[in-house]
Amino acid sequence: MIIGIGTDICDIRRIEKSIEKFGQKFLDKTFTPDEQAYCEAKARPAMSYAKRFAAKEAVAKALATDTSGALGWTDVSVKNVPSGRPIVLIKGTAQVRLDAITPTDHKATIHISLSDDYPYATAFAVVETLSDC
Repeated sequence: MIIGIGTDICDIRRIEKSIEKFGQKFLDKTFTPDEQAYCEAKARPAMSYAKRFAAKEAVAKALATDTSGALGWTDVSVKNVPSGRPIVLIKGTAQVRLDAITPTDHKATIHISLSDDYPYATAFAVVETLSDC
């Protein structure tokens, strides 16, 4: 059963400007150390950062309720498995929110798809639950 969907588009140039203007302070506030290491190893780090920024927004939308507030930026992170497929890791307020919307006796999974075509990066998130039965 799908209990949430979210999508976001991010202008890569906006992320480039934020990195230029705020530097490490912006990166530390928005991205986990693992995300930063992954992005910095890429030829165009801003493109990878923008996809992760869009993913955080898409996941926040997928987990949103009528009364929920904002999530912490680093409560949602994106990691790539060896095949390159992105996966979502959550903690803190994101985990609390996921637990609250997941039906009893169900297990939740967050699926994420990322894409970019300069100057835009996009993300699409789906929260799915399956019965433990």
